[in-house]
Amino acid sequence: MSRTPPRILSIAGSDSSGGAGIQADIKTITMLSGYAMTAITAVTAQNTIGVQGITPIAGEFVLEQIASCIDDIGADAIKIGMLGNEDIVRHVAAALVAAPEVSARSAAGHIAKNAPPATGRFPIVLDPVMVATSGARLIDEAAISAMRARLFPLATLLTPNLPELELLAGRELRTLELMQDAAGELAREAGCDVLAKGGHTDDERVIDVLVSPMGEAQVFHHRRLSTPHTHGSGCTLSSAIATLIGHGQPLEDAIRIARKFVYSAMENAPGFGLGSGPMGHQAVRNTT
Repeated sequence: MSRTPPRILSIAGSDSSGGAGIQADIKTITMLSGYAMTAITAVTAQNTIGVQGITPIAGEFVLEQIASCIDDIGADAIKIGMLGNEDIVRHVAAALVAAPEVSARSAAGHIAKNAPPATGRFPIVLDPVMVATSGARLIDEAAISAMRARLFPLATLLTPNLPELELLAGRELRTLELMQDAAGELAREAGCDVLAKGGHTDDERVIDVLVSPMGEAQVFHHRRLSTPHTHGSGCTLSSAIATLIGHGQPLEDAIRIARKFVYSAMENAPGFGLGSGPMGHQAVRNTT
């Protein structure tokens, strides 16, 4: 990994209990030797049992947070998580130069200046947070449509879990073949790679499938851990991938190492809370 820490900007919601969202991202980025910056999209009251309340941040202020980081510090990769509503989606897209009709201080010059060599823009790992663990929808149709139109085309990688992929595909996906087909459709639509996560299945192994816009597929799998402590696993995976890309890892290697990081963090969960508890980011020392 590089000696100078890669600058990783997480655009996501805050989890008051510390297990997911911005808090999980900061822990992950730091444990993987990155420099964490944040643009908070929502403040939540939540714990291991559920979400008790959500207060979205105004889209204009989310944009200002992004611009403040990029204009001064720069970024080597960006992770996008919970966005919540169309206003936030539109302003995040504006800050990343997807919607120039909205005035953003982070103009194309800043993007080009701070992007890693040989890339036209920041590597962007977009975790399309749409469905809570309980099955409740976290985003409305207008926001989903805006995300598909404005943010998906900017992404380097999309990381939907199975319920989110089903929502985007508009149908149930109960087999690996169906999941891979839907991931391929989404990859072609967005023009980027899609990592379809199979953690919500009942299989003895957790099977994730990486599909490119050209239809090339790679399967990643590991033994399923018998643990309730998986809160923030999706946030952790996407921010780990972004950090490793920021270090210069090829995408497939970044995914492989990031999956090991998540697995180790689940193995070392501290056991806090009465429900789906947080993982043990602090205990992960070696994932190569």
